[in-house]
Amino acid sequence: MSQHEVTLTLNGAPVTKPAEPRTHLADFLREDHLLTGTHLGCEQGVCGACTLYVDGRPVRSCITFAVACDGASVQTVEGFEDDPLMARLRAAFSRHHGLQCGYCTPGMLATGYDIVRRLPDADEARIRRELSGNICRCTGYAGIVAAIQDVLASDPPAARLMPLPRRQRAAVSAVATEAAAPSASVRATEVVVEIKDGISLSRSLVLEAPADQVWPVLRDIPTVVSCIPGASLDGPVENGRAQGVCTIAIGPMRATFRGTAQVTLDESTQQGRVVGSGRDGLSRSSLDGALDFALEALPDGRSRLDLTMLYTLKGPLAQFGRPALVAEIADRILADAAAALAARAVGAAPPAPAKPLDGLALLGTSLKAMLKRFLRLG
Repeated sequence: MSQHEVTLTLNGAPVTKPAEPRTHLADFLREDHLLTGTHLGCEQGVCGACTLYVDGRPVRSCITFAVACDGASVQTVEGFEDDPLMARLRAAFSRHHGLQCGYCTPGMLATGYDIVRRLPDADEARIRRELSGNICRCTGYAGIVAAIQDVLASDPPAARLMPLPRRQRAAVSAVATEAAAPSASVRATEVVVEIKDGISLSRSLVLEAPADQVWPVLRDIPTVVSCIPGASLDGPVENGRAQGVCTIAIGPMRATFRGTAQVTLDESTQQGRVVGSGRDGLSRSSLDGALDFALEALPDGRSRLDLTMLYTLKGPLAQFGRPALVAEIADRILADAAAALAARAVGAAPPAPAKPLDGLALLGTSLKAMLKRFLRLG
């Protein structure tokens, strides 16, 4: 397999080495640069042992490709030797017995550093929630939480490592397909998405506003996007074609899908279709989908919005794309978006700015729902 030259600023020093496109950042660091402080556990982005920093942001290095970090600044646990905040964290971990076998410690320290610099007023519950993406098999969580609380309570020094401006990556070409079958091909002007063995999802939403007031809002793409948690446009919409981003948070990690969508509307029937594709540049994961929607007036003066979606999620983040979890994410997005759309339709005060979804919180909700169903069946 061909190799590509990867140039990084690694722990403050420029380095260049070849890597295959499939080489993950963790392997690149451990094997080619002998930085074994980055630990590999699950190798699926779940346990958090491999957490380090890319451009000042925490990243799972076991599901991040090295070539995707070309030109980035990478900091591993070995690169914090002179950082006073990390020194304070290491001392607190030792004082509160926040490490046992030590395997999870590099990832815990990386996440702890992010908590202290980002959430100076975090209480125990918030710390535990932020740490939910890091697994300690020795069950040393009490000591780890106490160590972070100790640092927060003792006037911690300012973090030297801060997030850098996000780098612009190459635009992702988009493509669309017929949402009627598992393997489909839909065309919408310039956007074309190939969906094979896609997962379908159908939902109906009742909006607290009449259809004749909802439709003008639905046909206004920038307004709709502003109602979707974590979504934003990169620029004006031209001929129904929109470019933008959507961010989903998974603990301290954030997946930002950047891509293109094509919107087509049928004014006479108040129906439409959205087809598009997005890609998270850091993990090289891709999301393709086609959404059909129809608005119907209800006798009581409200309206119903019927939606049918077909999608595929590929790449390292596909592990978070299990149907049950995606359904939870979709339901949360739709509930928030429906409330915002209805408010816009009746001229109510605009809702608070939509925030990125917390995927771990949604996963917990999904697991609880599955457990309840299992107990009812039993």
